[in-house]
Amino acid sequence: MANLSAIVKAYDIRGVVGEQLDVPTVRDIGAAMASLVRTEGASGVVVGHDMRASSPELAAAFAEGVTGQGLDVISIGLASTDMLYFASGTLHLPGAMFTASHNPAKYNGIKLCRAGAAPIGQDTGLSAIREAVEAGVSAGPGGGTVTERELLDEYAAYLRGLVDLSDGRRLRVVVDAGNGMGGYTVPAVLAPLALDVVSMYFQLDGTFPNHEANPLDPANLVDLQKRVVLEGADIGLAFDGDADRCFVVDELGEPVSPSAITALVAVRELAKSPGSAVIHNLITSRAVPEIVTEHGGRPVRTRVGHSFIKQTMAETGAVFGGEHSAHYYFREFWNADSGMLAALHVLAALGEQDRPISQLMSVYGRYAASGEVNSTVPNQADRIAAIKQTYGSVDGVELDELDGLTVQLPGGSWFNLRASNTEPLLRLNVEAADSVAVAALRDEVLAVIRA
Repeated sequence: MANLSAIVKAYDIRGVVGEQLDVPTVRDIGAAMASLVRTEGASGVVVGHDMRASSPELAAAFAEGVTGQGLDVISIGLASTDMLYFASGTLHLPGAMFTASHNPAKYNGIKLCRAGAAPIGQDTGLSAIREAVEAGVSAGPGGGTVTERELLDEYAAYLRGLVDLSDGRRLRVVVDAGNGMGGYTVPAVLAPLALDVVSMYFQLDGTFPNHEANPLDPANLVDLQKRVVLEGADIGLAFDGDADRCFVVDELGEPVSPSAITALVAVRELAKSPGSAVIHNLITSRAVPEIVTEHGGRPVRTRVGHSFIKQTMAETGAVFGGEHSAHYYFREFWNADSGMLAALHVLAALGEQDRPISQLMSVYGRYAASGEVNSTVPNQADRIAAIKQTYGSVDGVELDELDGLTVQLPGGSWFNLRASNTEPLLRLNVEAADSVAVAALRDEVLAVIRA
């Protein structure tokens, strides 16, 4: 049996195929998942998968485990993660998505949810599933069936129904799918719209021959940035491997901060639902809560991670939520994240006015940020304690330990330091008035961390 403690993460299951994640283990995980959701009244599970070579076989093994427990499986085949959430929401069934998102080709994984795309994380079912597999979950009496269902067109139509692009000017859009699932879903969603789409790396290929499908790494945006300028395009969009995240590049080839996108979409959603809550994690720019408040909304700060965001969305009835990592969550999408839906909002906002996107977004990007800076340290807690001691006695400094350590400095600068859950890393994010102030504060903090 695979070492489940190594592959069951905080929010999903993920590991190297053949070494950590294999067919027998996945079959048992399917049985354990079915056993869990059956006690909650579920009659079946919807299953989708990405374009990785191992995904169809693993998805089929999972389905065997589910049907062995007597539950039915609706197989939607190739899908983006947000398409699986759409299926879970519209069919009101628990779901399983086979993907390793932006990880390299040798990996695969499973994202699980309850009916209505409600997340299953470490504390809300993943631990119970792991324990059931480790205890030797029974194959069960069988009796479940597998039915194939095509949902791509319904998914595309649903998203287009949420954002009206009918009155906007025609835009030239470069899209880098990174050989991931955006190559499958983008044509279905965007084809009927008044857009000239220039496609990059749309061929589904789980070996990622052009670059990793991880737009959070600046190196993986370089091709898109060059192409946007070469084409004279209005905007560039980059999706990660399972297409649940979307990154934006402006007409000058410059990346647009996900915090600025969060603020833009929040303003649009607040126009439809005045006074609503908007969720932002503690690493997003402080411009986000400022802009939400200015537009009559109620900003709600939360920890990093989709399970925390989705839980807080449900508790507050928030209309929208955004993270610094370009995950965007929508109340009208079962509180789930959809990179495609965020992209439609940005395209609509751009098309509704005549300015280039660099000018449109300038009002939402009020501060400079470092991006995530990682440091390898032997003792994470010791280094965080050193930072706390260094800044805790300074007049006017506020310390916050909601998620790692956030240090708010007089004058508005701040930084957050968080320990990685899986590696001996400390992750630093800094924000200040301008790039000079960011660099100075970043270097000052790193000197303590790396002492």
